[in-house]
Amino acid sequence: MATIQLSATLPSLPSDWSAEKDFKPISHLSAPTSRAIEPVGPHFLAHARRKRHKRTFSEDERIQAEKTVAAATTDKDDDISDTDDPMMLQREAKDWKTQDHYAILGLGKHRWRATEDQIKRAHRKKVLKHHPDKKAASGETEDDQFFKCIQRAHEILSDPSKRRQFDSVDEEADVSPPSKKDVQKKPGNFYKMWGPVFESEARFSKKDNVPKLGGEDATREHVEYFYNFWYNFDSWRTFEYLDEDVPDDNENRDQKRHMERKNNNARKKRKTEDTQRLRKLVDDALAMDERIKKFKQEGNKEKNRKKAEKEAAEKAAKEEAAAKKAEEERLAKEKAEADKAVKEEGKKAKEAAKNAAKKNKRVIRQAVKDANYFVDGEADAKQIDSSLNDVDAVILKLDNEEVALLSSKLQGKEKSAIKEVFSDEAKRLVEAGKAKEGDFKSIQG
Repeated sequence: MATIQLSATLPSLPSDWSAEKDFKPISHLSAPTSRAIEPVGPHFLAHARRKRHKRTFSEDERIQAEKTVAAATTDKDDDISDTDDPMMLQREAKDWKTQDHYAILGLGKHRWRATEDQIKRAHRKKVLKHHPDKKAASGETEDDQFFKCIQRAHEILSDPSKRRQFDSVDEEADVSPPSKKDVQKKPGNFYKMWGPVFESEARFSKKDNVPKLGGEDATREHVEYFYNFWYNFDSWRTFEYLDEDVPDDNENRDQKRHMERKNNNARKKRKTEDTQRLRKLVDDALAMDERIKKFKQEGNKEKNRKKAEKEAAEKAAKEEAAAKKAEEERLAKEKAEADKAVKEEGKKAKEAAKNAAKKNKRVIRQAVKDANYFVDGEADAKQIDSSLNDVDAVILKLDNEEVALLSSKLQGKEKSAIKEVFSDEAKRLVEAGKAKEGDFKSIQG
């Protein structure tokens, strides 16, 4: 979108204009209000200091500024190194990409842990010591190459994005993993040697609260969480710092695109290699971790215990099933024997009842014979056959109990009484509806 700029100047006042005759007030100022103001916090301390030393505002500010500069000049912080390597002083500013920015500022022992305040104080100390004007004033002829290195280091480390790029490739902050031989020399070496390795790698984590390696007494849950975290490690590490410089030439766009593609491919390759390196590092740590072996042994013990419990439960279940089956077989056998006994008893009782019925029937038939077939004098064949048929008909109408009752009634009876017993029985059958009148002629005649 096009931008239009207009330049205009205010018209100048007439030459004969004056405030005394031409100025016209349109209102009046309100009356002033008097208020008591008390200094608070650092302002109160400054007020008390001025009162005590009887200083003006400007005098107090000047004296305090001089003290601040003197303190910065003479400050010897233990956390910032004030020693300069002679080889470092000979560095060329143009080789800034290969320089150790933390070492330049005296923060070599802090590196990525250095705070913004430490970086500011370190830069201030180095500037006060190596500023070209100060060197020239003291008669030294040192060039400003190292001072430019200091400025470049401060530029990189004070910018969060650029500092991250440098921290991504800062090999001085890396801790090399120990060998298996070094770990096995002494119990507990694993935790002492591998702990700093993971602490160094943790600086690249996108997530906070990176789990620690822990010690020998770490729980199984902590160890599993630790290795799961590192096997799924989400790293912010980038490799832009190692990019080749892209020419800032609008006329050579193809060359610029080529360099950008080359840098992108190099970043991806380094990222892949770093991911593989970290994966191998975690694999090596896992293989050396004595806690994994301990957990496996405990797991095998627990597995064997559960297996033994399962086998014992299966054995108990089989024994219970066998005992139940044996009990069922015993009960079935006893029941079968009882049923057989009952059946035998029933059979015997039935046989006895049958024999008793036969006996009672013989008694009844014998009673007919003893009653002379219910005739006076000698009975002929027809009378005998009729009497026996009628008695058999009566017997057929009776059950075994009635047969037995009739037999008991006939025992010990005389001829006349026997006929009367048969006559009463025939009459009872007719009355009970089991027979009709005239069915037993020889008995009822």
